[in-house]
Amino acid sequence: MSRGTLDLSRNPCPDRIVEDIGGGFGMGALGGGAFHFAKGLYNSPSGYRLAGGATAMRMTAPGVAGGFAVWSGLYSTFDCAFVYARNKEDPWNSIAAGASTGGLLALRRGLRASAASAAVGAGLLALIEGAGILINRLDSLRPPPQPGYLPPVMETPADGDGLPPIVDQELPGPTGFFGGIFGRKKHDHKVAIKSEVLELDLPSTAVPSFD
Repeated sequence: MSRGTLDLSRNPCPDRIVEDIGGGFGMGALGGGAFHFAKGLYNSPSGYRLAGGATAMRMTAPGVAGGFAVWSGLYSTFDCAFVYARNKEDPWNSIAAGASTGGLLALRRGLRASAASAAVGAGLLALIEGAGILINRLDSLRPPPQPGYLPPVMETPADGDGLPPIVDQELPGPTGFFGGIFGRKKHDHKVAIKSEVLELDLPSTAVPSFD
């Protein structure tokens, strides 16, 4: 069966039903357990708050988890049905699945309650899908990151052995009061530094020969 658009972030349709049931059960167990534990702590008398919170969580958390699992399973089933019926995946499948799930769960309370629940489910899924589309468009409009700055590569000089040339420089001598005492001549205030190769002027007899 060919599909117009595939959602690669989710499992294929036959497998996503089981995944959504497990995710809904876990979310309901954690969220419902935390909510009813806090409610039991608040409603229990002093000295029995922890026991009251634990009892409330143990009694109500499984029901909340089961309700979330049923809702998630029905929603995923309707979503897969609309995907196979329309041969493509888009936000309209999610909105129609939310409306069908809400209407089916409230059907035993009458047609009016079923229609109201379907409208609530469709509106909730429309808000979720609209927020997802808006976030995706904002991400697409964001400019791409600029490449990092690379410092310029320094070129080695062609002359010599690859080392930069040594520049002669002058260091100032002592100045101030101590300079007036210890400096006799004007040219003593500056010391010239120059690189030169030392050569030894020795007679040939001073160097032993091992021939």
